[in-house]
Amino acid sequence: MEVNINGKATQTTAGNLAELATEMGLPERGVAVAVDNKMVPRTEWTATSLCEGANIVIIKAAFGG
Repeated sequence: MEVNINGKATQTTAGNLAELATEMGLPERGVAVAVDNKMVPRTEWTATSLCEGANIVIIKAAFGG
């Protein structure tokens, strides 16, 4: 299926947000995700199904100064 991640069309086989995070190799901490303009807590990633054309924004925390 095709979803938009940070404005870029991306092919994925993930059925939910947790699978997408694993597929993308996202770190265990320091990541915030929104699906269709709604923030999704990490505890809900497994229960958050993805559908064709979903708009996903992934923000990774940056450390340092």
